[in-house]
Amino acid sequence: MTEYKTGTREEWMAARLELLQAEKEFTRRGDELARQRQALPWVRVDKDYRFETEEGSVTLADLFRGCSQLLVYHFMFGPDYKAGCPSCSSIADGFNGIAIHLINHDVMFSAVSRAPLATLQAYKRRMGWTFPWASSNGGDFNFDFNVSFTEEQQREGSVEYNYERGGHAMDASPVPEPVAQFAATCGTDAATYARDRPGMSAFVLEDGVVYHTYSTYARGVDGVWGMYPWLDRAPRGRNETGIWWRRHDEYGKG
Repeated sequence: MTEYKTGTREEWMAARLELLQAEKEFTRRGDELARQRQALPWVRVDKDYRFETEEGSVTLADLFRGCSQLLVYHFMFGPDYKAGCPSCSSIADGFNGIAIHLINHDVMFSAVSRAPLATLQAYKRRMGWTFPWASSNGGDFNFDFNVSFTEEQQREGSVEYNYERGGHAMDASPVPEPVAQFAATCGTDAATYARDRPGMSAFVLEDGVVYHTYSTYARGVDGVWGMYPWLDRAPRGRNETGIWWRRHDEYGKG
């Protein structure tokens, strides 16, 4: 349990004002990081990626749906999964609310996964989600943006994720318990589960040309994981001793 101390209102105020200065510095640093992200060079995307959506087969440019910017969440849902990753699912619980605001600020949002469209649609109905979700099944999109990997890459130890080769918990041997646990909840084995990873990527459409501008992976998606900013402000913080979260319809099921 998190240790705590008690004090007077005056002591609390003094400590809070000191913390406020640190929070302001953190905010200013966050603003500077955002500027650095936006200053990254744009990389032209020439490959003809295809996706299956509710509107049919579309291109990457079509996913913009009239906006000039596109944010993609790389949702861990491999072709052999029976259900989406629990972590990605808890992150996705926040997407319904933001999507309408983004599209009204010239930013389209879409999740993308390798599972077949029918599988994604069934899971989407189960979760009660309405945000766009495209299937990249059979294509190179996930592999090219380093969120999916082949069995051969796993055997050779040549998986490059989060801008480095190996070193990620999913690549460890023996398999970490949380990875095995999550794989089981997705109806698959740990190796199959680990062939897909989480991340997000940003694109821009300029004069009919799509450019890739940014991608982040692993802990880089913490910033879009809605429950954690709240927990970081709760009295006991994240207070984690293991995997505690579930899909939202699984709490209370033992």
